[in-house]
Amino acid sequence: MSEEYGNLDSSKLDVLRELGNIGAGNATTALSQMINKRVDMGVPKAELIKIEKISQILGGEESLVAGILLGIEGDVEGMMMFVQEQVSAHHLVNLLMGRDLDDFSEFTEMDLSALQEIGNIITGAYLNSLSALTGLKIIPSVPNMAFDMAGAILSVPAIEFGKVGDYALLIQTSFGGTGEEVFGYFILIPEANSYEKIFKSLGM
Repeated sequence: MSEEYGNLDSSKLDVLRELGNIGAGNATTALSQMINKRVDMGVPKAELIKIEKISQILGGEESLVAGILLGIEGDVEGMMMFVQEQVSAHHLVNLLMGRDLDDFSEFTEMDLSALQEIGNIITGAYLNSLSALTGLKIIPSVPNMAFDMAGAILSVPAIEFGKVGDYALLIQTSFGGTGEEVFGYFILIPEANSYEKIFKSLGM
C-alpha cells in the first residue's frame, strides 16, 4: 500500500467512514431482530486511529471489556473486533435474557455464550454489508469471546498487525430505544493491501 493508514486522503477517509456507518446500521438491524425489540442507532463515529490508543477510549488499559475477535479471509484479510465496556455488555445480555437492565450480577457461562452469539451475529451483519457494498468476498472465522482488560484484548491485533501498520478503523456506535443506551465499538483491521482492494472495488 503506497499510503500509510494514517495519511489517507479525505475522500478515502470519507468512504471508510460511510462503509463503517452502513455496516453499523446493518448490525443494529440484526441486533433488533435477535432481541425482538426495536433498536435505534445513534450516529456512528468512524475514524482511523492507532491501535495503541483504542484502550484509552475504552476507559484505559485496565478497564474490563467484553471483546469478540474474528479473523477475515478472502478478498479482504485481517481482523474484526466488537468490543463493549463492562456496563454495556451487561445491558446487552440482560436485554437478550429479558432481565432487569440494571442487573450487574457476575457473568455466567450462559451470559458469555449469549454475548458471543450476539457478537457473532452483529459482526457477521457488518461484514456482509461490507461485502455487498464492495462486491468482495469476505469470509469470517469462528469468533473468539474474551472478557478481560482492554489492554490485554487489544494486544492480540496489535501484535498480529504491528508489522503491516498500526492503524485500525474504529466505529463507535450506540444502540438506543431499549430503555438504556448501549455502546459498542467495531474495530476493523484489514491488512494493508486489503484497503487498496476496497478502494479499487469502489472505483477509487
